[in-house]
Amino acid sequence: MRMSITDRCNLRCSYCTYWQEFERLPPSEILSYEEPLRLAAVAAEAGIRKIRITGGEPLMRRGVVDFIKDLHQVRGIEEVCLTTNGVLLPELASALYGAGLRHINISLDTLRRERYRKITGRDYWQEIIGGLELALALGFQPLKINCVVLKSINEDELIDLALLARDHPVQVRFIELMPTVSRDWWKRHYLPMGAVHRRLAGLFRLSPVIPAATGGPARVFRAPRFRGELGFISPMSDHHCGSCNRLRLTAAGQLRPCLLRAMELDLKASLRKGLSDQSIACLFREAIRLKVHGSGLPMPGSSFPAMASIGG
Repeated sequence: MRMSITDRCNLRCSYCTYWQEFERLPPSEILSYEEPLRLAAVAAEAGIRKIRITGGEPLMRRGVVDFIKDLHQVRGIEEVCLTTNGVLLPELASALYGAGLRHINISLDTLRRERYRKITGRDYWQEIIGGLELALALGFQPLKINCVVLKSINEDELIDLALLARDHPVQVRFIELMPTVSRDWWKRHYLPMGAVHRRLAGLFRLSPVIPAATGGPARVFRAPRFRGELGFISPMSDHHCGSCNRLRLTAAGQLRPCLLRAMELDLKASLRKGLSDQSIACLFREAIRLKVHGSGLPMPGSSFPAMASIGG
């Protein structure tokens, strides 16, 4: 389960959200830390074994280190992960490691400072690179780097980004652009993952890796003399709805069976009305059932949700 704890973010990435239109939630509508901890325990009873903390940018929320420490104590949860843009890692990475966190995904779409500023709308280049270096030094493992491939923007860096996995024990994951902001912008900058894979497979001898049971949608490969791995995620050209094992809990307490469909189950209302754990567990089981029957890409012309509002 991907668990968003905030809709706030310190970047304004061009592909992420309708930033000028996106209305952030008032604090009272965001789940308190006690609420997702209870939901994590109920989710574990319903069969969830892995939780990924997301945002917005999760490290912006005060108390996140203690929350992650408490989440590790929830019976039945075997793995706690974090997805972050890395900006706040220089000041929080050591504390996160001390809280028991080991699995981090860091978003990084370019190795060029000026291009980073153009993509994200902010000049936090030194912070993200410093955070990545600190995460490597501390020994976070697995450490994954998420790169959204943008045609005519960063596709000329595919090899340089892939070589991060040659030189460091990281998994570099290339992700297809989704039409989350503008379909016209998406059409201009969309590059099918098959083209990315062919380009890199022509340079490196890639051997497939068998995914873990709780693994995500990436098709993972190893190459000779690489310390790490390469992953390819293709939500548009080769969607994985039939094998998707994810639920998403938004910061507002809505449980989404599918990223690409508007269907939500209101867990916040259930919590605040005083429903029992058994009743809430039924909602988790219903969400799992709905994944089987409600998967698939959205209909042409339908809009995608703002990623900051649902945790990506």
